[in-house]
Amino acid sequence: MTQMAHRRTLRTTTVAPRLRPLTALTLAALAQFVQPVLAYGAEESTLSGITVRAQMERADGPVQGYRAERSATFTKTDTPLKEVPASLTVVPAELMRDQAMKSIADVVRYVPGVTAHSGEGNRDQLVLRGNSTTADFYIDGIRDDGQVFRDLYNLERVEVLKGPAGMIFGRGGAGGVVNRVAKRPVFGHVGAAELQVGSDNQVRGSVDVGNKINDAAAWRLNAMGERGDSFRDGVEMKRYAINPTLTLVPGQDTVLTLGYEHLRDDRTADRGFPSFNGVPFDAPLNTFFGNEEQNRARSTVDGFSALLEHDFGGGLEIRNNFRVTRYDKFYQNVLAAGPVNAAGKVELSAYNNANKRTNVFNQTDVTKKFLGAGLEHTLLAGVELGHQDSTSVRNTGYFGNATRITVSASNPTAAVSSFRQSASDANNRVKADIAAAYLQDQVALSKQWKVLAGVRYDHFKVDFDDQRATPTDLSRTDNAFSPRLGLIWTPTERSTYYASYSYAVLPSGEQLSLAPNTADLAPEKAKNYELGARWDVLPKLTLSAAAFRLDRDDVRAADPANPGFFVKTGQQRTDGVELGLQGDVMRNWQVFAGYAHLNGRITKATSSGAEGKKIGLVPDDALSIWNKFNLGNGWGAGLGVVYQSDSYASFTNDVKLPAFTRTDGALYYTFADGKTRLALNVENLFNRTYFPTSNGDNNISPGAPRNARLTLATAF
Repeated sequence: MTQMAHRRTLRTTTVAPRLRPLTALTLAALAQFVQPVLAYGAEESTLSGITVRAQMERADGPVQGYRAERSATFTKTDTPLKEVPASLTVVPAELMRDQAMKSIADVVRYVPGVTAHSGEGNRDQLVLRGNSTTADFYIDGIRDDGQVFRDLYNLERVEVLKGPAGMIFGRGGAGGVVNRVAKRPVFGHVGAAELQVGSDNQVRGSVDVGNKINDAAAWRLNAMGERGDSFRDGVEMKRYAINPTLTLVPGQDTVLTLGYEHLRDDRTADRGFPSFNGVPFDAPLNTFFGNEEQNRARSTVDGFSALLEHDFGGGLEIRNNFRVTRYDKFYQNVLAAGPVNAAGKVELSAYNNANKRTNVFNQTDVTKKFLGAGLEHTLLAGVELGHQDSTSVRNTGYFGNATRITVSASNPTAAVSSFRQSASDANNRVKADIAAAYLQDQVALSKQWKVLAGVRYDHFKVDFDDQRATPTDLSRTDNAFSPRLGLIWTPTERSTYYASYSYAVLPSGEQLSLAPNTADLAPEKAKNYELGARWDVLPKLTLSAAAFRLDRDDVRAADPANPGFFVKTGQQRTDGVELGLQGDVMRNWQVFAGYAHLNGRITKATSSGAEGKKIGLVPDDALSIWNKFNLGNGWGAGLGVVYQSDSYASFTNDVKLPAFTRTDGALYYTFADGKTRLALNVENLFNRTYFPTSNGDNNISPGAPRNARLTLATAF
């Protein structure tokens, strides 16, 4: 079975004729993902008619070093990356550890074509190839679209797929998706712990433990806790999470993995700086515009998962993935409502929002490997059913009886006297029902040529129940096909070239919201045309390249002059080139690097008058490179550089974020026992002032000045 959690490493070996049930189950699983359609030319041995090849990595398991070799995010099957006709960057747990990453924003810093959005200071939000999204997050292939901050404590890897992904993931995904691959039990001992202290009173601890109960059951527990302040006045954060998992093997050909996660995040919602004369306002970096005591963002996530896998033999497998997640979110803002004026004054406004959402999703995938018409096929057929139920309440903040107040930009704070509903505030319940079917075939025409083709049909129904005094109940149903096609040419074992087309739709109710000015809008459409290549320039070093055009039609964009409403900007287009380099330059030198050149523009405009303007938060050039060196005698060092050319804060092109270069460094020492490591990570070594992202023209996030983290990690 391609997703068996209890065997992470396979080597060619001799097995006794009488196999224990667990060993037999493992070998049956291996038989499925080592067919010639997925890999060839590896060392072989034969066991009872089953061909077994050397296999060091699984699509759902840890990556050895910085270079991943397999993934299931794009295909839903365990596939070598060189046979994926798309731009897919895998950020492994080892890189996250070496850089002391703490957030999704940290992860995408080294992913070409992706920038972090500030997300109003209360959620993860990304811009993928020019497409801003809060919804295109997944966990083990299941939608995870709550507007919350995610943590990295329980992950094997984060996979960022760029380009429309409708065939696998359904609605949304215009610019791509981010899929987190969580740790699972292994049938062996797991024991690791970390303690981290850092600048601004940061303290963090985490633990990863597990073991087998017997040959038919294993458990694992990941947990973390963190708290800290910030270089920004009054800004603080605390969070914790726990994730127990259990794997059961009720029969030789069946595996059931159960998991539960509870995550709590409580922090100050920091909306950043306003602008002045088209650039970020020049104020001390610690200046808080708003009211740090009233700005809060709290979220709780409770998720239960059940993954059932069964191997029928003969190349036929079934995989059922079920997940139910409950999100409870509240955030409150006092924020700059416009730029600083010539008199040195700035307006503040305020609001809060409470949202409770329950997601229930079930995916059933059937995979069959077979020979047909002399060709090798990996056929995937699947069904996804989902239900989402969301309630939202929004209140406007009042300064006395006014919704705005003008303050001095040198002392930009004010207290809100009350939060209450105005006529335009939200008080609604939204229900969405999702039913989808999809079919995909990976065909090996020969050793050198392969084709991937697939199509998905989605039925998406949204009911909007307006619970205000004067209700406006709305409903919309969209039905859509999402095709994709890829051609892969592998002239040698160390080089691959591909051409692909992918497609996605974005219904007006995609993010569980409807309004009179959106309910009648047809879905947006995203189309991506791409040429790419991967070369193993050294045995363990891979260079990837992609050139693409991504068109998004019938685009709705947030109206910066009227929060909560949208304007139609016609069509936006992103043309780009992306490069990636991951792996070992030599035995003691690892690298993880990316470069993107993007030209993102609004090519057709309607009422917004934005034709020809550049898409917000899409720099023309972005470069990142991280190097890790093994210096010997237990010592190691890391050095990274991140460069981003200037970009606009929004599609208005009224405010520009200046270009910047940031340098990071690290020093590592591994003790003689080989199990304990001390790491010092320093971010922004040269203490540069920079503004990496924003939420519109007047909520611009300053980058942190020089800061350090010291981490003690041990295995036991």
